[in-house]
Amino acid sequence: MIEYVISENIDDRVLRRAADLLRKGGVVAFPTDTSWSVGCSIASKDGIARLKKLVGRQPDAPLTVICSVLQQVSELCELSTVSFRTIKRLVPGPYVFILPSTNRAAKDFDLRRGELGVRIPENPVPCALVDALGLPLLSVTAKRTLLGVDAGDAEFPEELLFSAGWELDGIQGIDMVLDPGEEQERRVSTVLDLRTGEIEVVRRGAG
Repeated sequence: MIEYVISENIDDRVLRRAADLLRKGGVVAFPTDTSWSVGCSIASKDGIARLKKLVGRQPDAPLTVICSVLQQVSELCELSTVSFRTIKRLVPGPYVFILPSTNRAAKDFDLRRGELGVRIPENPVPCALVDALGLPLLSVTAKRTLLGVDAGDAEFPEELLFSAGWELDGIQGIDMVLDPGEEQERRVSTVLDLRTGEIEVVRRGAG
């Protein structure tokens, strides 16, 4: 189901419907500042299970958490002075930061991982969805492998990304698509590993 939205003035009723769906274990697709993502509530075990099933992720694969503010990042991850300053300087933007997870992440959300990938996108749609839900989102990049496309057929990773919301509508396992009606640039995010207190570029992307 597609819900069309205006990015800079999203209808509160649409956000409430999307947030209610996420609380009940739903999965929602939305644009970011790089491409399209698919996400669920960080607190929904059913949603997390459905998200993993949808994308066929391995159980030990890194998780990406979408936050709307830096305070949410600090509640889920251990932030050194270097990490805090780096993230504050670069967000919102097309970056994923790999950080050590906190005890709260394990206790409150059953995220028993030593690390988390977190991001605060510049696109207002996912941030508004986080605010409406009152919790961060667990997310994965929407790739054409959802349609059975072989990842090995792509010469560049961008070739596997979607550019329009209608391409995601009807994919089994996605309950709602929040679509601003504009094509997204197909870009990958820049991934920075901040776990050691130094900055290591894991992947060069749009950032």
